[in-house]
Order: sequence, then C-alpha cells, then structure tokens
Amino acid sequence: MTQPGPVVGIDVAKAELVVAVRPGDARWCVPNDALGLERLRARLQQLAPALVVLEATGGYERAAVAAIAATQLPVVVVNPRQVRDFARATGQLAKTDRIDADTLALFAERVRPTPRPLPDAVSAALEALLLRRRQLVGMLGAERNRLEHAVGPVRQDIRQHIRWLERRLAKVDQDLDDRIQRSPIWRAKDNLLRSVPGVGPIVSRTLLGELPELGQLNRKRIAALVGVAPLARDSGTLRGKRIVWGGRAPVRAALYMSALVAAHHNPVIRAFYRRLVAAGKPKKVALTACMRKLLTILNAMLRTETKWSHREIA
Repeated sequence: MTQPGPVVGIDVAKAELVVAVRPGDARWCVPNDALGLERLRARLQQLAPALVVLEATGGYERAAVAAIAATQLPVVVVNPRQVRDFARATGQLAKTDRIDADTLALFAERVRPTPRPLPDAVSAALEALLLRRRQLVGMLGAERNRLEHAVGPVRQDIRQHIRWLERRLAKVDQDLDDRIQRSPIWRAKDNLLRSVPGVGPIVSRTLLGELPELGQLNRKRIAALVGVAPLARDSGTLRGKRIVWGGRAPVRAALYMSALVAAHHNPVIRAFYRRLVAAGKPKKVALTACMRKLLTILNAMLRTETKWSHREIA
C-alpha cells in the first residue's frame, strides 16, 4: 500500500517564510523574495508533499502560493481563525513563527483541508480591485467623519482629500467595469446577476470577484461558504437560537445591502420577507433569510445560465 507523502506548513511573514514538515521535525527558513521562493520551490519538489498549507496574511502569502502552485503541488490557503482555534484545541497557546509553522503542519496532517484551484489572472485582478475599492470607501468614511469636527485649514485639507478619494473611487469602479466588459464570460455572468431586482453593479462585482464558486455548489454549501446558513447552538438540555457567522464578510455585506433593496423592490424576495414578518419573525431574522434566499436564486441562475424571472429557479 502506498503511503501518503508528508505535509508542509508554512508560516508567512513579510520578510521570511518558516517551513515545517510532518511527520518528522524538519524545519527551515527562506527569505520571502524571489531568490527565497526559488529555494522553497526546489526543496518542495524534492520533498513531494501531499499537501502544503499556509495562512492568509493580507497578501504576503500570494507570491509563495503562486510559486508552489507552479510546481503542481497541492496548496491550500486557510483562514487564520481556523488555525488559531485548532492550536487552542491542541493546547498550544504560545505563538512564534516556528510554533506557527509547526501548528500549520499539524493542521495539514490532522484536518487535511481540500485544495482549491487558484483564481485565473482576470479573477485575481478583479479581487484586487475590489479590495482596493473597500479600502477607498473606508478612507472616505473616515475623512467624512473627521470633517464634522475639523476647523480652519484642516477642514479645507480634508475636503481636498475627500475629493481626491472620490475621484480614485470612480476610477476603480471604471476599471472594474472595463475588466468585466472585456471578458465575454464575466460579461455574461454580470448580465445574469444584474437582471435580478436588488442586485446592482457593486453587488455583482463583489460576487464575481469574491465568490467564484457561485453557480458551482448546491444551495446548502454556497450558503455555508458565504456565512448565511443558520448554525445550531445546542448542548444537552440547552436549546439556543440558530445564528449565522463566519463565511466571507465582503460577500455577506454586499448581500445584506442587496436584500434590503430586494425586500422592497424584488417581488419574490418582498413576498418572502413579508410572509416571514407576518409569521412573527424578527425583521433582522427575516432579512437574513432573504439574504440566503437571494443567494440561492443567484446560485441557481448562474448554474443554469438563466436570467431573472418572477418564477423561482429550483
């Protein structure tokens, strides 16, 4: 019987990568630069691991992931919270780069997360633009809050900065539209999504860039992936409320705004929302259910390549 290969955990920092291998206690460091990535690739090719696991670190991991994927090795980027919870569950409370790499290797060995294909160049560019848009919106909000209490020359400086941020935001929105329109596949998906009352350009861009699995999973899996599936909180005789949590926050935020609009202007979602409220559901619970229903409809539309109609898509 063929034994599975070793697994690798890589702790990513701006300056270096700390690599740990299980089984065994092999461990080494390389700089997080072009030369270091070449050394990493060479050693991993010799090792031929069954799985390589890294944490998402705000972008510092991207070059390493691309380098590893280029060698055709299975690589997974995991949510840091999952790894922290796993570390606490195993009694590992200390935190250093070396310990983090060991924990990631143990996580790879015990949990065996499923590798996913890396996004193509168009998807990666769209995701980067969406991230930049969120950053600009955040800076605009902060500057507008400061403007309320600013006086004298500072007030004028903030106004100038707000105008500059608004121009940059408009430029990013234009870049997003241009990239979508240049790709027939993206353009077709965008047209399908935006045919739904309540789904505007920002929601469509967010779904295309942040949720490439849309249209490829069943309704339960896509709801869990986004974080709009109710999760049980029961233990013994205690019966708690079902809550939603986790998932992809940017997608969930976009769906929330879309559901707010759809609850008033989309006939299917509006009827569903009113039925839940009439049955005594709190409005927030009803709105969350609308988010999940809207996501289910969008998922089915992309899967079947069917435009919006008042009849629900199975």
